Amino acid sequence: MSQPKTYSPPSGRSWNVLSSQCPSRTSLARIANKWTAMIVAVLESGPMRFGDIRTALEGISGKVLTDTLRDLERDGMVTRRTYAEVPPRVEYELTPLGHTLEGPLTALCRWAEDHIPEVLAARDAYDDR
Repeated sequence: MSQPKTYSPPSGRSWNVLSSQCPSRTSLARIANKWTAMIVAVLESGPMRFGDIRTALEGISGKVLTDTLRDLERDGMVTRRTYAEVPPRVEYELTPLGHTLEGPLTALCRWAEDHIPEVLAARDAYDDR
């Protein structure tokens, strides 16, 4: 396996997620995806099989889970390990980079749970206008 490339912003500039040309924008979009936050929350406890992840995430389709796990693997946040067994066993696990998302995404999940009464009241007020 080749050495990973080292990336830095263009000369004299810095990364800026607000710039349409900045690659951090696609990373932010991936992290901000609702399924990403929930997958990270599920994998915080350790490696899991696909079916167990799907069971834990009520409402996710197999295709969306597959696509999201592939995207997270491509971005270096999740590893996929296949075991040479019959039937084959596959497990997914957060990488060290993926673990860095635990704090921020857990905070967002907690915020959503803690503030849902206010959000629902605001929706009702908006809809009643």
